[in-house]
Amino acid sequence: MMASLWDSAARAGNRPRAALHAPAASLALADLAHGSCLGGRLEALRGRSVLLAMREQLSSAIALIELDGVARRLVLCTPELSAEALREVAAAAATDTELTDLDPKPVSAPIERRASEATEWILLTSGTTGTPKLVAHSFATLAGTLPRQAPGSAAVWSTFYDIRRYGGLQIYLRALLAGVPLVLSSPQESTAQFLARAGAGGVTHISGTPSHWRRALMSGALALLEPEYVRLSGEVADQVLLDQLRAAYPGARIAHAFASTEAGVAFDVDDGLAGFPAELLDRPRNGIEMRVEDGTLRIRSGRIAAGYLGSGARALGDAQGYVDTGDLVELEKGRYYFRGRKGGVINVGGLKVYPEEVEGVLNADPRVRMSRVRPKRNPIMGALVVAEVVLEDGAGSGLGAADEQTLRKELLESCRRALPAHKVPARLTFVPALELTAAGKLVRPDA
Repeated sequence: MMASLWDSAARAGNRPRAALHAPAASLALADLAHGSCLGGRLEALRGRSVLLAMREQLSSAIALIELDGVARRLVLCTPELSAEALREVAAAAATDTELTDLDPKPVSAPIERRASEATEWILLTSGTTGTPKLVAHSFATLAGTLPRQAPGSAAVWSTFYDIRRYGGLQIYLRALLAGVPLVLSSPQESTAQFLARAGAGGVTHISGTPSHWRRALMSGALALLEPEYVRLSGEVADQVLLDQLRAAYPGARIAHAFASTEAGVAFDVDDGLAGFPAELLDRPRNGIEMRVEDGTLRIRSGRIAAGYLGSGARALGDAQGYVDTGDLVELEKGRYYFRGRKGGVINVGGLKVYPEEVEGVLNADPRVRMSRVRPKRNPIMGALVVAEVVLEDGAGSGLGAADEQTLRKELLESCRRALPAHKVPARLTFVPALELTAAGKLVRPDA
């Protein structure tokens, strides 16, 4: 069995810089080497199935360290879940106890942390629609191939993600295994406030979804941060956004990664281009194999989850062990480009429209900061394409009615030049902001 997270944290605790930083509190990992935030409750939780229903990320981060290898199962919940949703998750995961927020001040006491359990980590999927599924992982499948940096590394990690989501959990584990600081985000902070705190904390490596980064661009606060490494994942990273981040951070390595809660991380690309080289399918790396079948990307590796829990319980992977990610890709001149989710295609009179393709055209206009394309039901065509656009300085900011109408016409004309007629939005409206899910992805209503 792979060593527990506690073993990794104990090693990291020997490195004086290793710490978790939240807006209101911080925890040096060395403090956990001589004490516990759970104290006497630790032994009582041995072999239990524990629902981690905490408001603060720092509490969840501590509980994972202390309970991996002790609890039988840990279920990571995020604070936006309603009481009813928490009950449903608890029932599906068969939890028998619940933990809420911890005091991040370890009690100095001799604590026996003998590992006796191969702890299951249960994550909720972070899709843009539908009820989240419960996905069963282990510490080994989540962290088995993550890099271990040298003890003297000067990196400081941060992420827009919540660490209880797969994308954020990967960054949390990277920092912990490397023994370097991690600056946690908070939903109570604005994007500008978070960037200011990250900058003050000396963050060098930072990740988020493309939507997170578009909001960061709109915040006007990117200059507060001087990163060496910028990572995008969770949504399609289009060329315009990659170019904008390159302009903002000319000295940084800009990478976009593909991962899913079920299949793990497949790859990251840092050549400055959208999509990924076709040769990645022919040259497996780190034991990760990929193929494209029926237009969707499929992955096989040792980082695939064990399966789903609850009513959707089933193993993952086909007969050959490949997981269908449901992400549509298309080959163009030796490179695969993401077109969107298989379940997100808009059907216009029998013709397919990928929302992300239309958004890419709209976002290419320098006056547009982000956009969302969605279907609108139509009795004749089945659905029509409609678009909502956030301008660089806010929808309608400084624009009169005539100027707004002119801009709308210009954006639609750009769509007509770049796209077939059925993909051109039938309606385009300007909005002040677009809603994101708790995982940092655009909320995509069905109609």
